[in-house]
Amino acid sequence: MDSKNIRKDQLAQTIDHAVLKPEYTEADLHRHAQMCIKHNVFSMCVKPCDIRAAKTLLEGSGVKVSCTLSFPHGADATAVKAFQAEQAIKDGVDEIDMVMNIGKFLGEDDYYVVEDIKAVVDVAHKHGVLVKVIQESGYLTLEQVAKACELAYAAGADFVKTSTGFGPGKATPEIVEVMVKTVGEKMKVKASGGIRTWDEAVAFLELGADRLGIGSTEAVLNGGKANGGY
Repeated sequence: MDSKNIRKDQLAQTIDHAVLKPEYTEADLHRHAQMCIKHNVFSMCVKPCDIRAAKTLLEGSGVKVSCTLSFPHGADATAVKAFQAEQAIKDGVDEIDMVMNIGKFLGEDDYYVVEDIKAVVDVAHKHGVLVKVIQESGYLTLEQVAKACELAYAAGADFVKTSTGFGPGKATPEIVEVMVKTVGEKMKVKASGGIRTWDEAVAFLELGADRLGIGSTEAVLNGGKANGGY
């Protein structure tokens, strides 16, 4: 994709539209689903409890359903994460965005981190479901970002992802550059958190990101600037 001359429909096909705020109701889900269909984004990323409804709302549209797992702190027990993956797949999810156990990573328990991710990957890959690992990179140094990428690769994950959008910081060019340099030839990279303009979105694609997590998708696609949170 030539990101310098990217069309609106091409940009839309890189977006996982985030519908993750805790206050969102089923009416909000319906509204966001209609927007996703209108703009033909790649997927709508929802809370686990909303997977079935999202699947129904998006049926026949070509828009996939992705979901968060152990969101936003990554602190569930490994067995719980594996069960969450099973349930999400049973409910019809196409891709899973799981949060790495941040505390275990910062405590340098690499074995735990790899096994924790691998437990979800093993469940998901049996069903052809992709797994993205959210680092919550606002807590990490750039060296730690690189290390987290390598651990996610060792666990068999498909993507590394910057942020939940609910923690400190946001996706930055520096973080995405490290991700692409470290694992870009063997994994995909998702920039997520704080992407609020067309130019920011395109810039991440130019750096080598494959997917974008955006909450204010319509504003971004229409060339405006989004206000507020995620």
